[in-house]
Amino acid sequence: MKTSETVIDVLIKNFSSLPGIGRKSASRIVYYLLNADKNFSDTLAGNIKLLKDSIHSCAVCGTYTDSEVCGTCGNPARDGNLLCVVENPQDIDIIESTGAYEGYYHVLKGLLSPIDGIGPEQLNVFPMLKRLEEGNFKEVIFALNPSVEGETTALYIQKMIENRGMKVKVTRLASGLPVGGDLEYVDRMTLTRSLLGRTSV
Repeated sequence: MKTSETVIDVLIKNFSSLPGIGRKSASRIVYYLLNADKNFSDTLAGNIKLLKDSIHSCAVCGTYTDSEVCGTCGNPARDGNLLCVVENPQDIDIIESTGAYEGYYHVLKGLLSPIDGIGPEQLNVFPMLKRLEEGNFKEVIFALNPSVEGETTALYIQKMIENRGMKVKVTRLASGLPVGGDLEYVDRMTLTRSLLGRTSV
């Protein structure tokens, strides 16, 4: 912290670095915390620390969990024929909110982007291929953002599946998602229709 900066200035910078929060919103948050009950601030700080200390990746799908295996992977009532491939853990929450999908998930934790130095080794691709080889999945659904990176990633994994001789159907979300868009901002009805109307690749 610079000698001319106060704790308030530093915290405003910290909050404004979060996605979707500008300096004005960050300032409101900081002044709210200043006026809030001390117990609230202490609880918030403790929960943030707990978040980093206790949350880790699921040993099976790669989403965030506080146990070795997440609740979805540990649920035998899910449809074992379906594996939905998503970019980030938050995409699972979005798809689950539609109520239109009952299978399992696999989180890539990113998309292929050679220009940024992101190849399959930097992603959760090979563990997914191992799951397909060892499991009984009959369909892989690509629920990736409809961007150049999303398309490239889906095509790459599809080729890997074909090259390994896996007898599994490969589909993707149906049209209706805006090109270059993000699942996070798609309305639930559009996403539900895209899931139910998914097409073969």
